[in-house]
Amino acid sequence: MTHWTGEELDRIAGADELEMAPLRPDGTLRAPVPIWVVRDGDDLYVRSFRGERGGWWRTAVATHGGHVRSGGVDKDVTFAEVPDPGTNDRIDTAYRSKYGRFGGAYVDPMVAAGSTTLRLLPR
Repeated sequence: MTHWTGEELDRIAGADELEMAPLRPDGTLRAPVPIWVVRDGDDLYVRSFRGERGGWWRTAVATHGGHVRSGGVDKDVTFAEVPDPGTNDRIDTAYRSKYGRFGGAYVDPMVAAGSTTLRLLPR
C-alpha cells in the first residue's frame, strides 16, 4: 500500500474542496463532484453531505475505488469505510474546525453524516 506524502497531505488538506470521481461497477469513472475533505494525522477523510443517499457515496462504497483531485494533487484512491467511533469523533472536530466559517447549515449535516465517513487511501 502506498501512503500520502507530506506535501500531498498539506496540499489536499489546505484546499477547501476535493473533486471526487468514484469508479462505477463497469470500471468507468463517474463525473467528478466537489466535496469537502479533512485531514487527521497522515490520513484524509470525506463524508457525504446527503448522507447515505449521496450518489457518489453509494458508488464509492459499492466499488471502493476512484479518483480524486485537490490542491494540484491527482490520485487514484481506494475508499475504506471507517466504523471506529473515536476516529469519527476526530473527523467531526476536523469538519467543524476547517469549515465552521460556512455555518451550521453546511457543517451540521457533515457532522451528522458520520456513518458515511470514508478514508482515502492512495494507490
